[in-house]
Amino acid sequence: MKTAPEITVLMPAYNAGKYIAEAITSVLKQSFRNFELLIVNDGSTDDTVKIIGSFNDPRIVVIHQENKGIAAALNSGLEKSRAPYIARFDADDICNRDRLKIQYDFITAYPEYDIIGSAADYLDVEGCYIFTQHPVAHLNEEIQALKYTVCPFIHSSVFYKKEVILSNGGYNEHAYTFEDHFLWVNILQHAKACNLSKALIKVRLNPESITIDEKWRTRKFRKIKYSTLKNQRITAAEGLELQEIGESQYLPKIKEGAYYALCCKKFLVNNYQPEKARWHVTKAIELHPLRIDNYLLYAISYFPENFINWFYKL
Repeated sequence: MKTAPEITVLMPAYNAGKYIAEAITSVLKQSFRNFELLIVNDGSTDDTVKIIGSFNDPRIVVIHQENKGIAAALNSGLEKSRAPYIARFDADDICNRDRLKIQYDFITAYPEYDIIGSAADYLDVEGCYIFTQHPVAHLNEEIQALKYTVCPFIHSSVFYKKEVILSNGGYNEHAYTFEDHFLWVNILQHAKACNLSKALIKVRLNPESITIDEKWRTRKFRKIKYSTLKNQRITAAEGLELQEIGESQYLPKIKEGAYYALCCKKFLVNNYQPEKARWHVTKAIELHPLRIDNYLLYAISYFPENFINWFYKL
């Protein structure tokens, strides 16, 4: 009988063929060795399964299911995972070599903690660095004080005790695209958490990803989302309405425009490079010439960095 792993790296995957080989490789090269990489294939129709199969490593475990969405995939993975600790990870991201060791050492040295996140370096589709996202809060007291509107963790950076998540019912499958945020607002009142300041993962901004910039969501979508977060409850009907709105926006042209606009903002606010910002927002304007906010971004890119930061906070 195989020895049970100490960590399950939980990776949902849906049509991730372009990037999943790099993601898997980064996990297999971890300095911490006693883990399983549990990949939940969420009904992929591209070459995702073929690429996974090209790896010959006994630590890789694959679950296949019809396409049900990321929350359902995560719940399936939690049920099948063999380790007491879960390291969340996405199929288009990259793990820093010591990611598992750092988070495992922390949670075993301080067992009163249930959830540990970290900072993350963000990349574009080509794998080029854009900026480093630092958590909005680090200490447990700071995280507990956050408003419900603020998501405290970068989801693919979190490392948590499986039993804590399962005791809360896992991920809510009605919280379309914000299943992690919904989980945190329901669980943090009973859990202790922190964010490490070191960037332990590289997150790829990807127009093919299911998540687009919040500013591109409809007003109705945002209203339902923040109402359910405030009330810590969501109904199946609300989930269905969120899904219908979201899927209506997941046209390649909309996702690509949102990607370029988001990169522009990051090159203005997080890593001030106005020429790169203008290049990205010009691409967004070409795709969506009627979006006034893109023209505003283009105009703002000519202002000095101090003014842009002040305007952003305002």
